Amino acid sequence: MPRRQSFDTRVPTVLVRLDRNPFHHGTLGAARSLGRAGIPVHAVVESGAGPAARSRYLRSTRASPPAASATELAALLHRVADEIAAADRDGTGGATGDASDDTSTSVLVLPLDDVSALALARHRSALSPRFLLPAQTEEQLLRVADKAALAETCAALGLPHPRTELPTGTDEAAAMAWSLGLPVVAKWSRPWLLPAGRGLRSTSIVRSLAEVRELYARTPEAGSRLLLQELLPAGRDLDWFFHGYVDAEGRCPTGATGRKERSWPDGAGLTAVGRWAVNPAVDRTARDLFEALGYRGVCDLDFRLDPATGAYHLLDFNPRPGAQFRLFADPDGLDVVRALHLDLTGRAVPPHSPAYGRRFVVENYAALSFLASPRRRSAEEAGERRTEWAWWAADDPRPALAMGRAWLAHLTRKALTAFRGLFGSRRQAPRVPPARSSSHQLTPR
Repeated sequence: MPRRQSFDTRVPTVLVRLDRNPFHHGTLGAARSLGRAGIPVHAVVESGAGPAARSRYLRSTRASPPAASATELAALLHRVADEIAAADRDGTGGATGDASDDTSTSVLVLPLDDVSALALARHRSALSPRFLLPAQTEEQLLRVADKAALAETCAALGLPHPRTELPTGTDEAAAMAWSLGLPVVAKWSRPWLLPAGRGLRSTSIVRSLAEVRELYARTPEAGSRLLLQELLPAGRDLDWFFHGYVDAEGRCPTGATGRKERSWPDGAGLTAVGRWAVNPAVDRTARDLFEALGYRGVCDLDFRLDPATGAYHLLDFNPRPGAQFRLFADPDGLDVVRALHLDLTGRAVPPHSPAYGRRFVVENYAALSFLASPRRRSAEEAGERRTEWAWWAADDPRPALAMGRAWLAHLTRKALTAFRGLFGSRRQAPRVPPARSSSHQLTPR
C-alpha cells in the first residue's frame, strides 16, 4: 500500500451500477483501485457472471434491481450492509478492525453511472449515517447530469457550450436542425431513462431533416426531451476530459486533465485511448465550475476545442467516476476513487503527483478504433511511458480473459443479426420483371 495514503480498511465500499453494461471497465478499475489498498469491495451490478465480477478484488456481487428504482436500491443496500456486518461478525467478511467500533459499521457507496448517482442522492438523508456519500442533492446533480439543464447552466455562467436547441414539435425540430446546420448532434436530455433494446442511443449524429423528424417522433418512448446541438468539428487533439474529486471543503486535490487520442465510435464516442496531458484552460474551467455550483464528489467532464475560436466547449458533466479514471492514478496509486474513500472516512487526501504522458487503453474499443482508423501514431503517441490497460492486469488476469470471451460472443451476435437483417431484406425485396426487348411493350397504367 502506498506510504502516503492511510486508509480506514474497516470501511468497505459497495460499487453501484444500475446501467446493464457488462463491458463497463470503470467498475473493474474501481474494484482494483480500492481492493489493492486493502479495502473490502462489494458490487451491485447487472450480474455476478460479468467479466468485472471475476476480479480477485471483489468480495461479492449482487444483482441490481431490475428497474432503476431509488427505493428498491436503498432497500438492497441495507440488506447488503447487513450481510457484510454479519460476515464481519462471523470472521468471513474480510473487513479488518474492531467490529465494535462505530466506524466498522459504516459503508461507503460509490455510484458508477448517472442513474445510480441520482438515486443515491435522492435517498442520501435516509441512507445517512450508515452509508457514506458526498454532500449532494439530486437537484444539484440534475443541473449537470440533465443535458438540457447543463446547457442552461453553461449559459447562466457564461461557459462555452455548443449552441443548443430544445424543440417542442416535429416541424420545429426540423427547422432548428436546419438553422444549426446539418449534420447536428441529437441528445436525449436524461439518457438514463432510455428503454433497453429499442435502438435509441443517448447521443447520435443526424444528417438529414427526415432523420430529425423520425427521432423527435420517438420522444414519448425516450422518456425525456430531445436536444439538438451544433456539431463542433472533430479532429486530432481536440477532445479533452477532466477527472477530479471535490472534497467536503470544496477543494479538488486530485483533479487532472487528459487528451482523448482514440474513441469509439471513432471521433464521437467513449475514450478508447487516453493520455494524461496538461491543459491549464480546461483545468481552470473545471475548477471554476465546481466553485460556482458548490459541487462535491467525483466527476468526469468532457470538452472539445473549437479551432475557430480557441474556446473549450463543455460537452458533458458526469457526476460520478468516468470509466477511464484510472488514467489519473499517480505514482503512489492515488486516484479520484481513493481520494473519495480517504475524505469520507476522515483521512487526509495527499497532493496528487502528475504523471504526464501516462496512457490508458481500453483493449476492446481500441481494437475497433484502430480497425476503423488505422492512422500512424505520432512520436508522442509512440513514447515509452507507462500504459495502464482497462482489462488486463498481471495481478488480476481473469477479468481480461472473461471479457475476451464475452466480447467475441457479443461481436458474433451482432454480425449474425446484421447478416440476417441483410438476408431478410433481400428476400423480401419485390422482384422486377426483366425488360422486354420487343417493340410491343405494354404501356404502364
